[in-house]
Amino acid sequence: MNTLWSQRFAQRTQRMHGSAVRELLKLTAHPEVISFAGGLPASELFPVKEFEAATARVLSEHGPQALQYGVTEGWPKLREMIARHMARYGILVNAENILITSGSQQALDLIGKVFVNPGDRILVEKPTYLGALQAWSAYQAEFIGVPIDQNGMLPYPLESALRAGPKFIYALPNFQNPTGATLNMERRTELVRLADRNGVPLIEDDPYGQLRYEGAHLPPLVSIDAGRRNGKLYSGNVIYLSTFSKTLAPGLRLAWVVAPVEVIERLAQAKQGSDLHTSTFVQMVAYEVARGGFLDRHVRHIRAVYRQRRDAMLDTLGRHFPAGIRWTKPHGGLFLWATLPPGIDASDVLKAALEQKVAFVPGASFYSDGSGTGTMRLNYSNSTPERIEEGIRRLGSVLRVILKPSRQSGRQLPISA
Repeated sequence: MNTLWSQRFAQRTQRMHGSAVRELLKLTAHPEVISFAGGLPASELFPVKEFEAATARVLSEHGPQALQYGVTEGWPKLREMIARHMARYGILVNAENILITSGSQQALDLIGKVFVNPGDRILVEKPTYLGALQAWSAYQAEFIGVPIDQNGMLPYPLESALRAGPKFIYALPNFQNPTGATLNMERRTELVRLADRNGVPLIEDDPYGQLRYEGAHLPPLVSIDAGRRNGKLYSGNVIYLSTFSKTLAPGLRLAWVVAPVEVIERLAQAKQGSDLHTSTFVQMVAYEVARGGFLDRHVRHIRAVYRQRRDAMLDTLGRHFPAGIRWTKPHGGLFLWATLPPGIDASDVLKAALEQKVAFVPGASFYSDGSGTGTMRLNYSNSTPERIEEGIRRLGSVLRVILKPSRQSGRQLPISA
């Protein structure tokens, strides 16, 4: 008798859907396709030689330990280094406040496993990171979307949404994925205040915070929250996430969570049921590469390259996109966000664009309610200025056919709420 597997799946799988980005990457793997779809760092900037040398040192000096099981919370030396690094940004913690995870995506999944019951409401930005929606949909969460503009989450809709009693707020304050928007200082302070007043925890996801190309650094939500209390070692209402994926290499699958010790303990228990611990070997290699000031030097280098590519995309958008299309000017990160005229579906644009061997991600995937059909996410970090020029030229040609010719150029405008 053949098993009918679909009848054996748990009910929660009905809420599981494939990532639109991951599926699209399968279609854009051919080198002739110019892809603005994935959130990919530039692979030519990966410090391969440094990793090669670090790997040799780890095997030579720590071979048996590096290849052995490790503690769930993470290799102590790496956690201590992360704590020292974060102190420069006002995040004052001990290693005990840090859990190493197998990428930020695992951190999101563990948060869902520990905190989310079926039917719990999660307050998210509208639009928000697709991976978070995927992770928590699997735990049968419901989502409350708060509109954003170029300065982040709008305060009045936020205050109204908090009355629905969400389990927690999820925010990407720096160069948000997908829009590139940054939560300004006034709204950071207000978000922390409202969360505290309503007794709602904050999940601060910060994968891009070090990739700022212009403007002053803004303090993380976790440090603003700590300052409202005692400003000392971690205490408060914020769980903070970050990663090495955008600064060293995404293939490491190496990220971390900062939280109160009682939360770290519970997340570690959940992680034990997933993978026991993140690779000891990978943690040691990353530590060897990052220490001695190399990570700071490397981040300065990739900032310069990504700023050039961002500027190239903004310039080519102004020259090749037809009138009626709006886009953001991010101050950092990997993405910008374009909004099409009313009545135009970005999925239809994508079909035509793929025929011209250029790709992007339609924005609807980043909305918890299925809206946003007239938006698109464009990644600039993984293409040279020359390929950006050609890709945007192709995409502009597609859009001109769809929108009808116009002699006017598009303009950089705020995100549509």
